[in-house]
Amino acid sequence: MIGRISGRLDWRGSDHILIDVRGVGYIVYVSDRVMAGLPGTGEAVSLFTDLLVREDNLQLFGFPTLVEKEWHRLLMSVQGIGAKASLAILGALGPDGVSRAIALGDWNAIAKAKGVGPKTGQRVVNELKDKAHSVMAMGGAEPASGTPARDPADAEVIEQAAPPVRAAPRRPAGAGAAQSEALSALGNLGYAPGEAASAVAEAAGADPDATTETLIRAALRLLAPKG
Repeated sequence: MIGRISGRLDWRGSDHILIDVRGVGYIVYVSDRVMAGLPGTGEAVSLFTDLLVREDNLQLFGFPTLVEKEWHRLLMSVQGIGAKASLAILGALGPDGVSRAIALGDWNAIAKAKGVGPKTGQRVVNELKDKAHSVMAMGGAEPASGTPARDPADAEVIEQAAPPVRAAPRRPAGAGAAQSEALSALGNLGYAPGEAASAVAEAAGADPDATTETLIRAALRLLAPKG
């Protein structure tokens, strides 16, 4: 499987781009959100990719992070969600928004994506609610993508048998890392993954810039017995 592509951004379409890798052009489909964040034509670009294999067609889908790629794969495992609907959901909410919506059971947020609707939104939440915590936990361990190659001429297609999220430990940073660390801390305190993910998602939604410590305190307040 092609796990990542690094090269020169040669062309933009309405929903896909062309990346030149040492003279070979790869068409990569991306969401509106990812498209808006890409560099200019002629500049270096790097995206994690997922390859969809059909009898008469091969399609590559690109993502700036492994978390977003993993959500794409999980979303497509839901009946009625194809690649187009998955990109619409990720384009509308982003990976953090998808994590929060599913952890909190907010199917309305999912349903607002173009071409999805209430019934499919409910199905997405019901089928993936027990998996939200595992994807949220990737936020503190994933390597960064979207970083330009040093020289587009030296870019390469990287064949990746498995996501490199279990590579040598590195210091986490950013909102994804804070949520990952908060989930880990709550797990160590004995909270179930599902309820911990829901509490962290709600806390992160209320304060997107919260530190790990702030998220833990807020999540503990949400998990405290009521009454």
